[in-house]
Amino acid sequence: MPDREPTPTGLPAPRAPVLRREVGPVLLTLYGLGTILGAGIYVVIGEVAGAAGLLTPFAFVLAAVVASITALSFSELTARIPEAGGPIDYSRQAFGRPWLSSTVGWGLAITGMVSGATILTGFERYASLFLDIPAGVTIVTVTLVLGAVAVAGMRESAWFMAITTLLGIGGLGYVVWLAAPDMADAPVALAGTLGGLETGMLAGLFLGAFLAFYSFIGFEDMANLAEEVHDVKRNLPRAIIAAVVISLVIYALVAVAATSVLSPDDLALAHAPLVAVAEAKGHPGVPLGLISLFIIVNGALGQIIMATRLIMDMGRDRAGAPAILGRVNPVTHTPLIATVAVTTVVLLLTLFLPLKTLANITSAIMLAIFVVVNASLIVLKRRGQPEDVPDVPRWIPRLGLALSLFALIVQGLFILSVALP
Repeated sequence: MPDREPTPTGLPAPRAPVLRREVGPVLLTLYGLGTILGAGIYVVIGEVAGAAGLLTPFAFVLAAVVASITALSFSELTARIPEAGGPIDYSRQAFGRPWLSSTVGWGLAITGMVSGATILTGFERYASLFLDIPAGVTIVTVTLVLGAVAVAGMRESAWFMAITTLLGIGGLGYVVWLAAPDMADAPVALAGTLGGLETGMLAGLFLGAFLAFYSFIGFEDMANLAEEVHDVKRNLPRAIIAAVVISLVIYALVAVAATSVLSPDDLALAHAPLVAVAEAKGHPGVPLGLISLFIIVNGALGQIIMATRLIMDMGRDRAGAPAILGRVNPVTHTPLIATVAVTTVVLLLTLFLPLKTLANITSAIMLAIFVVVNASLIVLKRRGQPEDVPDVPRWIPRLGLALSLFALIVQGLFILSVALP
């Protein structure tokens, strides 16, 4: 980070706070749940079931354990370095390499914009089931509305995400309620499946866990709100852990419910797996379809907010982005120019580019960033342990680094196997 201009005392001038602290612990946890739950569980459960079979609930538990390791690293880092740049600032303070910080920042920003575009593409496909509107009109309208919400203010954005998150959780609770009579035999069935484990089933379990892992990605976005959270050193670490734990409970219950009503093969073939569960129980699937639209919008908004905060931080510190992108509007107290730029890029990506390959690359970038984040905490803990931040055991970031690196290698091999004849 470039040196700031010295004051008359000879000391660097502190950077003035430019974001308003207006997000409390409950709203922050709901925001985190929104970024984690997103659109994933409404679709990815079919893919996980196709790989893990009746072990689908255990695949989500295993994925949660892997994600929780890096989440714990984030929980300490957000208290150590409570700045909106998140991983950008962590790597900067740990390694002091401007090129690495800029690479991490743009990598995260790209993942946010591509993920937002991918999510909005999914929104258009779901919306086409209910509305006979040209795809371009739907995409432009929804993207501009989300950009406007992001510009309005963080509190307004967080409340919007909180409401849509509660709707999404309500939809998942509806699925569990419908399947409750069938879930009575689930413990016996799962115990029987575990008793007859074979090599092929274990391979399916690990493949399913790998797929389910991406359902938990999103907690890292919470770090970018560090400058907008009340009592950040206390509330942000707790909110990260709470969001991951609550997500695990919800995912596990939904996985048991879905596999109790439909076979794993039927779930894998379903275009909208949870809608298929409701219809199999004799209930209309339209309500769940509509709720899924709100969840998809929720996820897209979270990605837009994350990308703008990162670009704002880089522009503000002149660390890889033009200074104009670091400006905060004095009326909305949000990075207006960065938000407009990100929204525009998301819109163009959604309208014009095929995103399947980009989405795979995005996953790889995120795992690489997790490697850097865990390595940053390892380095910072060697320098000392502040008394006013959570102290996670030293083996946590080491294990997080190893798991993220392993998953990155597996992801890379998978991409190569698809790309090469």
